[in-house]
Amino acid sequence: MFHFKRLGALTLALALAATALTGCGGGGNSSASSSASGSSSQGDSSAQVESIDLAQVTDPYLATSGLPGDTVVARIGDSDITAAEFLYWASYGTDLYLSQFGGYLTSVPWDTDLGGITMAEQMKESSLNAAAFYALLPVVAQQEGLSPAADIQAQLDQQLAEMADQVGSEELVTHVMWYQMLTPELYLQLNQRADLHMQLQNLYFGEGSDSYPTDAEVLAYAQDELGVYRAKHILLSTIDAETQEPLDEATVAEKKATADDLLAQLRAAEDPIALFDELMNQYSEDPGLTAYPDGYTATSGQMLPEFEEAALALQDGEISDVVESDYGYHIILRLPLDPADYRDEVVAQRMQVLSDSWIEEYGLETTESYDQFDLAAFWDSLTALKTAVQAELQAAEDSAEADGASSSSAS
Repeated sequence: MFHFKRLGALTLALALAATALTGCGGGGNSSASSSASGSSSQGDSSAQVESIDLAQVTDPYLATSGLPGDTVVARIGDSDITAAEFLYWASYGTDLYLSQFGGYLTSVPWDTDLGGITMAEQMKESSLNAAAFYALLPVVAQQEGLSPAADIQAQLDQQLAEMADQVGSEELVTHVMWYQMLTPELYLQLNQRADLHMQLQNLYFGEGSDSYPTDAEVLAYAQDELGVYRAKHILLSTIDAETQEPLDEATVAEKKATADDLLAQLRAAEDPIALFDELMNQYSEDPGLTAYPDGYTATSGQMLPEFEEAALALQDGEISDVVESDYGYHIILRLPLDPADYRDEVVAQRMQVLSDSWIEEYGLETTESYDQFDLAAFWDSLTALKTAVQAELQAAEDSAEADGASSSSAS
């Protein structure tokens, strides 16, 4: 269900900074604050989550899961996977799931049956696979003679220093990192391994490599697997724009005659594509034309059946006959897809297949600590920690505003 192994830690810098800014701004409408507002293993979004005394926390992993961060929860080949690494991905995956609902869902239906496996079991397994993939990256990279970029440490040190200036203290930055199940050490490790991930991906599938996706392969993926196509149309509407009621028969007949005339002009034109845009801008009554002047990018089932069937029957650059739908008369121009828009997805997919083969090759074994781990209980404890971090950030902001007001009054 969840394939977030390829979502690299290179995104962590932006995510971490965004979390800090959200906290300083109150975070009332953020997805982070939504996920912190209530979660339980029973899926009760109204459950009240008690806060945690951050002053008593020295190990965020122990505080949320009962496992010290250096506990070995699994092994992949000769590499250990620690609780810290696993819990980061467990937090990431759960946040990723909740973010899909835009804040409307604040708890996870852990017991949902996904076909012989519960939601909790699926997410736990996906989190372990993500941690295993990142644990293998240094091993595979070393075999290829690759090492992390030398300036990663300096960049992260600068970022964390800037964040400390922003929120007011290094301690607050540390607590913000806990919010995402991170420590400075793990943050560095993940970014270094994400850099190795990108280097390996470029080595195997980057431009100039033997497996670099060709334009034909990318387009086949976009069209056949994703079902994507592009088209623009001239619409002569046969319904009232305000009431959505059908127009009278005489008006509809006029619309059809106009559509037939426009099609005749296009068929006779030396440059029908250039004329299409001219006629579209002059005659089309499509309410989406202003927002989508360059046409629509759609997937199977997204557009009207009549529109989709006609568009997919065309080759790139071809113009349809007049197509009738409940909305009116359409003349459709099929547009080409740009391989550059989908190449990264193909590369990521191929890297995913390769990473899955690595995990199978090296062998993944779990320990008793992993087997007994309760993801729902962990999420409840992490929610309590997040609540405490947000409260601390809000208090810091209130204090800074009060100091600023006092300074203004004194001056």
